[in-house]
Amino acid sequence: MSSESERPQPRRIPRLGWAIAFLVLAGLIAFAYASFEKMKPVAAPHDRLAKAPEFSFTSQDGKTISTADLKGKVWVANFIFTRCAGPCPLMTGHMSELNQKLGDKLKDVELVSITVDPEYDSPQVLKEYGERVGASPERWKFLTGPTDKVQNVVVKGFLQALSKDDEGAPLHSTRFIVIDREGWIRSFQDGNDPELVQKLLLDIGDLLRERPTPTTASR
Repeated sequence: MSSESERPQPRRIPRLGWAIAFLVLAGLIAFAYASFEKMKPVAAPHDRLAKAPEFSFTSQDGKTISTADLKGKVWVANFIFTRCAGPCPLMTGHMSELNQKLGDKLKDVELVSITVDPEYDSPQVLKEYGERVGASPERWKFLTGPTDKVQNVVVKGFLQALSKDDEGAPLHSTRFIVIDREGWIRSFQDGNDPELVQKLLLDIGDLLRERPTPTTASR
């Protein structure tokens, strides 16, 4: 009867063989993952989400501003009110930072803040509010208008929530909305996102570089 030492020992795979096997396996996994990613549906980052609503409101300097005045420009809209003790100061701070980073060179970009408390936020109130945050009416417009029209633009036009709390104060969306030169909503950005301003700058840059859609001549 042979002893344990006399039995044939299984052949061991050299370390180089293990290394080669590991690399081959890793390559197969990477290939499978890449193939899976290609199969996933990918949405374009700036699809046309909806047409921006038509409106005609009054700015902080008493001028009438309509959607037609913003045609041909990229613009960013948000919703605030001057008596807000909640998110509005933060949102206005973000818009102010965006305004500063855009500088004076980009003339084709507008910033629009629409009040959701139009009964209180008259053009004069908005003017004083805008001056406190360094808003120039040429670039950053604070708009007000009849309550029913404001509600219609926010809810039905921009598809954002708007209601009132138990004390009658507005409860509103904190999103920033990016609209292209042709009046299409192209992105919604969360106003509480710490990277909000950077994301807005990227969206604006992409849309400024975008070629306008060619118009089809009528037959």
